[in-house]
Order: sequence, then C-alpha cells, then structure tokens
Amino acid sequence: MKTEEEVIAPTLMSALADKAVMPPKEGDIIEGHVIALDRARLYIDLPPFGTGVIYGREYMNAREVIKRTNVGDTVSAKVIATDTKDGYIELSLKEARQAILWAEAEDAVKNKTQFDLTVKEANKGGLILEWQGIAGFLPASQLKAEHYPRVTDGDKDRILDELRKLVGQKIPVSLISAIPKEGKLIFSEKGADDKEKKEIIEHYMVGDAVEGEVTGMVDFGVFVKLEEGLEGLVHISEIDWGLVDDPRHFFKVGDKVKVKIIDIKDGKVSLSVKALKSNPWTDAVGKYNKGDKVEGVVIKFNKHGALASIEEGIAGLVHVSEFGSEEKLRQALELGKRYPFTISLFDPKEMRMALAFGGDKK
Repeated sequence: MKTEEEVIAPTLMSALADKAVMPPKEGDIIEGHVIALDRARLYIDLPPFGTGVIYGREYMNAREVIKRTNVGDTVSAKVIATDTKDGYIELSLKEARQAILWAEAEDAVKNKTQFDLTVKEANKGGLILEWQGIAGFLPASQLKAEHYPRVTDGDKDRILDELRKLVGQKIPVSLISAIPKEGKLIFSEKGADDKEKKEIIEHYMVGDAVEGEVTGMVDFGVFVKLEEGLEGLVHISEIDWGLVDDPRHFFKVGDKVKVKIIDIKDGKVSLSVKALKSNPWTDAVGKYNKGDKVEGVVIKFNKHGALASIEEGIAGLVHVSEFGSEEKLRQALELGKRYPFTISLFDPKEMRMALAFGGDKK
C-alpha cells in the first residue's frame, strides 16, 4: 500500500507541470513591455524566457508603429524565430497586428457584428470598403434593395454609374466571410439591420392586402415599399394576369399600389398585384370550349409560335408547326392585328389555351 508521501508527491508534480508556462514557439502572439530602442532595434521584455527583438526587415515594416512606441509600452508581437545567434527571440509587430485583425474579423463573421464603413470605390461587381486598413469587397448582390442598381437592361456601364453614387457614403454592413490566407474580406449590407427588419415583418402575414409605394423597377419586377425599412418585390409574373413584357407599362416610381403578400421567407417579402384581381381563367370556365371559333390579337412571338389574346388576361398559343417555319408564321400573322382562330386546347385549371389559325379549322 502507498504511503501518504507517495500519493502526494506525483499530485504536486502534476499541479506544478500544469502551472508551468510553455516557452513561446514560432507563430505565437505574445505580449511584453518595451525596454529599449537602440540602433534600429526594439527590445521587448518577455519574462521568464528572455528578451525579444524586432530588427531588420521587420523593423522597417513596422517603423510607423515603432515611431509612436515608447519604453514601458505594452505591445503584442508575433514570434518569428526562437533561436537567433544573439540569443534573442525574433519578433514581428506587423505580422502580429495582422494576425490579431484577422482573428477579430473571424469573430465578427461569427458574431454578425455590424460596422458603419465608408464606400471607397466602386466597380462593375460591387463596392470596395476598408476595415481596419484592410480592403474588402461588397458584391452588388449583397446590397439592400434601396441601394441595388436598378438598371433595366443589365448594362454594366450603367450599373457602375449607379454604384459610383454610393462612393463616399457611410453604410451599415456586416462581415460574411474572412479568409486570412487570401487576404479577403467579404461584406454584406443585407442582414445588418436584421433585428429591426424582423420586428417590422412580424406585423405582416401571408395573405395580407396592403398599400405600398413603387420605389423602383427592374426587368424582373417592381419594388414596393410597404413602410420605412421594409420593401417587397412584385415579380413580373405577379403584376397582371395578362402578358407583361415591361413593368414600366404598368407602373412608375412613386405610384401608390395595392398588393397582396404571397410569401415571407428569409427576410424577403414577395408581393402580388394580380392576386387582388379576379382570375380571368376561372371566369372563362364554361365560356370557352374546344372547337369554339374566336378572334384574337397577336401580342407576342416566341420560339414556339405566336401568342394571341382572346380577351384581357386570356391568351392562346398558335404553334409554329402549323405554318412550317417561323418565317412563314410571321408572314401570315402581324403583331397587333386581329385574326380568326379555332380553340384546339382549353385547360383553364392550368391556364393553357392552344389556337389553330383560321376560323374554319376544327
């Protein structure tokens, strides 16, 4: 059986080993007091391991910081080498600062920290911001709706012109990616005010009919402001039951418009104008049947043929195969002109209609 001394001795040794401070190794970030500045060398006290030194290229890299450093100051430095010929531990101030900054950046990504940063430059893909002296990128896709470049034809030069209007402005952003090895910071303006936006969205439900103001138009739809801090999108397919080629034919910026909320997901609100109107396909049940002779106005050509409007919101396809080629179809039918057709397919549930050219065709 072990004596009391035999039991206590290894326990004490383990406790002392746990308390022992491990010597610094290459890559470590350590702190110490500046004890001397002599002949382009900065000496830092690192008890109990000796003295650290910053010299040569590392001194030149950090000379601007060193100019503002005094004896007695506490500084953080990165260990470059532990076995110099003079017995010092070689340190780097610049690399330490970079390591600390990137660690802060990674924490900011994790914690979704918000920063108010000034836009420095713009390019065709987005904006250049600067955080703690490190340049970062904010892709245009990560801009909030009110800052998104609403260029209808996707012209890159016009997009750049719109983005340049933000240069010099301070905007709230959060870091969504930090890659130290590549020196990359990626920012997002979306989500910087998520808490406030979520509180606003909580007042709305899918199915609500509300009034908003048109704030912008793009090829794929219309932006509508429901209230300060909350905007929704009416996709082009939700503007009207009829064919919509260009939202500008229906709205202009500043218009008041009634919309229905059809989806709320991930902080995005989807709206519909046509959902507040009677569905003409429902009303058409019993009104039209396969084989009926009708008249329609050609409103669009596509790769499948021509679309002809029978009434507001009801259009059918005249297939190109009926004419042999797209060229012959365009010779027989002109945009904006009215022609006789026969309904060859009518499926109101799927909102589909097919038409045969000529009123006498079955």
